[in-house]
Amino acid sequence: MQTQEIRDRVGVLLGTLYLDSAAEELRDRTGTYLGKFDRRANETRDRTGRLVGTGNLLMTLLPR
Repeated sequence: MQTQEIRDRVGVLLGTLYLDSAAEELRDRTGTYLGKFDRRANETRDRTGRLVGTGNLLMTLLPR
């Protein structure tokens, strides 16, 4: 599993993406699970499992 840190333009950590062949999982800076993008279904779901939409919409789940 690969990881990718998400940072703002001044370098503050906003969250981390966990990548594997079937899905991408997003966690905030404290490690709280925010949601998942399923590549096979082409769906993004939030932390409760509610459908956010089709396509990869994980960045919309990051707190501002």
